[in-house]
Amino acid sequence: MSYTFSTTLDMPFDAAVTTVTEALKEEGFGVLTEIDVKDTLKKKIDADFRPYRILGACNPKMAHQALQAEPEIGVMLPCNVVVQEDEGGRTRVSAVDPVASMQAVDNPALGEIAGQVREALRRVVEGLERTPA
Repeated sequence: MSYTFSTTLDMPFDAAVTTVTEALKEEGFGVLTEIDVKDTLKKKIDADFRPYRILGACNPKMAHQALQAEPEIGVMLPCNVVVQEDEGGRTRVSAVDPVASMQAVDNPALGEIAGQVREALRRVVEGLERTPA
């Protein structure tokens, strides 16, 4: 089982980050955290790395339901979405599959919520595939 949904966009990295953030918003997600991996690696260990951003996406309603169903599930929140530049200058977007990441949790109610989040994130990624460059 794959643990992500992914697509490649023919648009500059910064434009892709904005496009992804807007697409998440349309599905009820906000971006709680944004980690600039390239900048962090340069500052912390002086390593050069390609443009790579981790967006911590959260749908508050679904997160609330998940926390009610499984109090410790916060260790797996928010849902990460990665935006990274590939060697050809295109931008790859990958979203976590929450069903795959929560398989270890034996809680049918949580599985149902994870399925709803999965479908919302899948819609985001599939919608990006139709986004003009």
